[in-house]
Amino acid sequence: MTTTSSSQPAGARILALDPAGPVLDVVIPVYNEQVDLGPSVHRLHGYLAANFPYPYRITIVDNASTDRTPTVAAALDDQYAEVAFLRLVEKGRGRALKAAWTQSDAAVLAYMDVDLSTDLAALLPLVAPLITGHSDLAIGTRLAGGSRVVRGPKREFISRSYNLILRGALGARFSDAQCGFKAIRADVAEHLLPMVQDTGWFFDTELLVLAQRAGLRTHEVPVDWVDDPDSRVDIVSTAVADLKGVWRVGRGLATGAIPVSQVYRQLGRAPLEQPPTNVSAGFFRQVVRFCGIGVASTAAYAVLYILLRTVIGAQGANLLALLITAVANTAANRRLTFGIRGAQGAGLHQLQGLFVFALGLALTSGSLFVLHQLVAEPVRWLELGVLVVANLVATMLRFVLLRGWVFKTGKAIQEIK
Repeated sequence: MTTTSSSQPAGARILALDPAGPVLDVVIPVYNEQVDLGPSVHRLHGYLAANFPYPYRITIVDNASTDRTPTVAAALDDQYAEVAFLRLVEKGRGRALKAAWTQSDAAVLAYMDVDLSTDLAALLPLVAPLITGHSDLAIGTRLAGGSRVVRGPKREFISRSYNLILRGALGARFSDAQCGFKAIRADVAEHLLPMVQDTGWFFDTELLVLAQRAGLRTHEVPVDWVDDPDSRVDIVSTAVADLKGVWRVGRGLATGAIPVSQVYRQLGRAPLEQPPTNVSAGFFRQVVRFCGIGVASTAAYAVLYILLRTVIGAQGANLLALLITAVANTAANRRLTFGIRGAQGAGLHQLQGLFVFALGLALTSGSLFVLHQLVAEPVRWLELGVLVVANLVATMLRFVLLRGWVFKTGKAIQEIK
C-alpha cells in the first residue's frame, strides 16, 4: 500500500491504491463464537464479492477462545482466499484490533462485530470517504436521526448516558463511541495506534478521542442496527473499565502526557480555528475541585438528611436535604470549579442547576422507592447508604451537565488560571 505524503494539503490526501494489495481489511474479533462465526463470514464474504469494487480481505482474530472457534476460523481461511486467520493467546477486543491493523497491508482498516448487527449496506458509505481522502476515520452511529435501531431500553439508556459522559468529560463531538462498525485510514492508524493504551472495549473511545484532539476528521454514517440478545459483554465490568479509561485519557490530555500535538502536526487538517496543542490543564483542575465540592456536598447532605429525618418522612427529608445542598453546590462550582465570578448569569445558572437537581432527585427518590418496595421497614442506616450511593451517581451526572451545559453558554466557561 502506498499513500500520498502527509505533508500535502488535506484535500489532496487521496489514497494511491496498490493494485497488488487489498484496499479494505475488515477485522472480526471473536471469543467463543463457534456458532455464529461461520454464517457471519459467509454472509460478509458474499456481500463484499457482490458489492465492493476493490480487492478486500476479511481477517478473523481469535481472542483465546476455549471452544471450537479457532477450528472454524481455520476452515474459513482454507475455504476463501480473501479470509485470513490470526490467533491471540490473550483476550481483549482492543488488543485484537491493534494486532490485526498493525500487521495489515490494506489501505483502509475496518472492523465489525461477529453478529453483524449493522446492516452491511452501510459498509460502502463507511469506507468511501476514507478512500477519497474526505475523512480520516469513519464510524457507524445508532444515535443519528436517520438510524433505525432495534434494542432494549436498558442498552439504549446505557449507550446514551455513556456518550453524554464523553461529551461532558472529554469534549467528544462524535455521537456514538460504542457501535461495532468503524474504519480508519492505514496511514492515520500508523500514527494513532501507538498512543492507544486500552486493550478492551474502551479502545474505540480512546482512538476516537485522540483522533479528534489531533485535528482529524471523523465521518459518521447512520446505520440500521439490530441488537444481539446473546451478547457476551459484561455491562457492569465494562462500564467500570470505561469510566477508568475516561479518567486516564482525560488526565493524559490535560497534562500533555498523550502527545496528540505530534499527530496534529503530521496529519491534522487545517481547522477553522487553530486548536490548542493539548487539552488545557483546566479540565483536570475542574475534576479535582468538583470532586472536592461533591464530597463536601455529600457529607452535608447526609448530615441534613439525618437531622430532617427525625421530624419528617424519608422522601421529605431527602427532598429538602438535596435541595439545600444543590443550591450550595451550584454556587460553589460556579465560582471555584469553573471560575465564574460576579452576579451576571447567576440566576440562570441556578435555574439550570435546579433542573440538574431534579434529575438527581429522580435518581435518589427512585432508589429510595425501590428500597422500600424490597424491604418493608429498612433500618435508617440502610436508607442512608442507598441514598448516598445514588447521590454519588447523581454527582457524576451533575459534573457532566454543569460542564457541558450550564456553564458552557456565552462566556460561562473560563479557564482556571
